Amino acid sequence: MRTIPTISLPSGAAIPVFGLGTWRMGESAHRRADEVAALAHGLSLGITLIDTAEMYGDGEAERIVADAVGARRDEVFIVSKVLPENSSRRGTLAACERSLKRLKTDRIDLYLLHWRGSPPLQETLAAFEALVAAGKIRHWGISNFDIGEMRELWETAGGQAIATNQVLYNLTRRGIEFDLMPWCQARRIPIMAYSPIEQGRMLDHATLREVAARHDATPAQVALAWLTRQDGVVTIPKASTRAHVEEDLAALDLRLTREDLATLDRAFPPPKKPQPLDML
Repeated sequence: MRTIPTISLPSGAAIPVFGLGTWRMGESAHRRADEVAALAHGLSLGITLIDTAEMYGDGEAERIVADAVGARRDEVFIVSKVLPENSSRRGTLAACERSLKRLKTDRIDLYLLHWRGSPPLQETLAAFEALVAAGKIRHWGISNFDIGEMRELWETAGGQAIATNQVLYNLTRRGIEFDLMPWCQARRIPIMAYSPIEQGRMLDHATLREVAARHDATPAQVALAWLTRQDGVVTIPKASTRAHVEEDLAALDLRLTREDLATLDRAFPPPKKPQPLDML
């Protein structure tokens, strides 16, 4: 078992810089056993951060997480999310209770608003504060908030207790580097990068293959190493098989050179102006 580096949330609590995502898990009964086994294998290898949501598989992904974690709950940092349509004060409290039941736990380590909905932010934050006070969540954050929404949240009463913003971020989706990422970094708010390999769509790119060949690595490992080298970024790739988990974890040992980074910047240039926030 390896020890994965951590970074600090604004509260000072530590969070691993690498974890496992569960989007699209729980959608097929035929794949369920492999999905449980993959998460459990990741935990046995030292991957103690698991990201899920009430939306994934209509709650089934949370049940998969529960089955994979089993009696090792105290070793795991669990992230889950409330859907925007459930994000009123009352709705958030009820959604959290449902997630706790599916996860078979008494607390969620980090609870996120999945994306901005119609309920006022004040209601969602009031629910988050109540859940923290009750010990049902340890920290709260948001997902898919652009720079304008982050500024609004920051000015909302209680909004500066935010722990993270989880957004779509990878080599092909670098728009946040222009304004959102610097804004978060200035306030020591970590970015959680979901879909770090663009659901596999980037892996045939010639430049990724070129850099991977220099290191006897895979394109996925290069894409993940590019993210994990950055300060203040948590990376959460989905891996549905044991072999996939092992491949992704090995990216932590890959050290990209200045030449590699320059090559990747030429193929995937950083933004030169503000861009709308990407979402999947």
